[in-house]
Amino acid sequence: MLARISVVLNRTEWACAQSQVRCFKMAATGYQNGTGGTGKPQLSQWFIDRESKYGAHNYHPLPVVINKAEGVYMWDVEGKKYYDFLSAYSAVNQGHSHPKILEALAEQAKTLALTSRAFYNNVLGEYEEYMTKIFGYDKLLPMNTGVEGGETACKLARKWGYLKKKIPENQAKIIFAEGNFWGRTLAAISSSTDPSSYAGFGPYMPGYNIVPYNNLEALEEKLRDPTTCAFMVEPIQGEAGVVVPDAGYLKSVRELCDKHNVLWIADEVQTGLCRTGKLLAVDHENVRPDILILGKALSGGIYPVSAVLANDDVMLCIQPGEHGSTYGGNPLACRVGMAAIDVLLSEKLAENAEKMGQVLRAGLNTIPKDLVVTVRGKGLMNAIVIHESIDAWDVCLKLKENGLLAKPTHGDIIRLAPPLNINEQQLNDCVNIIKNTLLSYKKK
Repeated sequence: MLARISVVLNRTEWACAQSQVRCFKMAATGYQNGTGGTGKPQLSQWFIDRESKYGAHNYHPLPVVINKAEGVYMWDVEGKKYYDFLSAYSAVNQGHSHPKILEALAEQAKTLALTSRAFYNNVLGEYEEYMTKIFGYDKLLPMNTGVEGGETACKLARKWGYLKKKIPENQAKIIFAEGNFWGRTLAAISSSTDPSSYAGFGPYMPGYNIVPYNNLEALEEKLRDPTTCAFMVEPIQGEAGVVVPDAGYLKSVRELCDKHNVLWIADEVQTGLCRTGKLLAVDHENVRPDILILGKALSGGIYPVSAVLANDDVMLCIQPGEHGSTYGGNPLACRVGMAAIDVLLSEKLAENAEKMGQVLRAGLNTIPKDLVVTVRGKGLMNAIVIHESIDAWDVCLKLKENGLLAKPTHGDIIRLAPPLNINEQQLNDCVNIIKNTLLSYKKK
């Protein structure tokens, strides 16, 4: 078997395959000879222990070790199959290992992967034109991760504030909403209201103001400050637990920012790219931000790709030498990004997300209210709030045992966000898993 595989794999792939085989053999041997006396390989625990021994302890994952994924499914190292209801925090909207995106990656990797921005390359301009035409902006600034996109947007806003709004030097302010989450850098945690994000990492970035989410009166009070250059907000708050604002909130944000000459930055890293049933979440209210941040599903989970889009009056405030990234705009990322967007559009995944989201919420709303207090979301970005008598982490462990992977947030909330190519039969199966798992608590 290994001899046949070696024919189709190049040297690097062959080395990786051999390494994985060695790991499995080591895991099996270690746990067959270990305590317990069952003689059964416990591969997952071996991999978990290995991470714990050699890796930083900055995450608390579910105790499952994934080694394969395709479409809406994932498999662990023991071969158990699961529905993925996290989608890598909405990075795999197109489904795991989408063949069109993988093909784009492989073809480009054969010729040119990275030049840095010290030189032009023959793909970046094509990508920038493609993206600006789809999203309706003059310019795109390419980055790699979502938090880099957020940092870029903040730098653009401050520079615009000084050059165009004439804010006195070093006095520009940016407004954020309570419950925001856009990453783990010092700038990002400085805007956080979650102590688990910011505690112990001060001093913090100056020039930030915080207002309650979905509160227009509080927002306008801060917008009146002539040194305010921008308001950055998620159209739906993801990490906070899929918090959906009132209808008309985003339209009013647009109007208030125009009224007070303040840039509106829409953080669509999680909400964008068809997740909520529209190409962008702001499209639900037919409004357009001054600065748009995209990431995650911009690569379909294949490669780190993010982007910031704006018109010339904002984007051209930054000049050569003032911002950049070695990997941002590399040919590999550009090809992957275009393929990822093409899949979203050609497979009509926004439409499917809208339809399947309605099916999902209808099913979840049949669960008794003494188990699930609230069901909320748009498209396939959803969450349930579990009754306080039930531990959400424990629910996720039981969901795992029943073949569905999801993750809790903020104690009593479970986010439910499958890949957007899920079909109705699969979704109904998932609803039954979730419902039966929760009903098992009622029997106690």
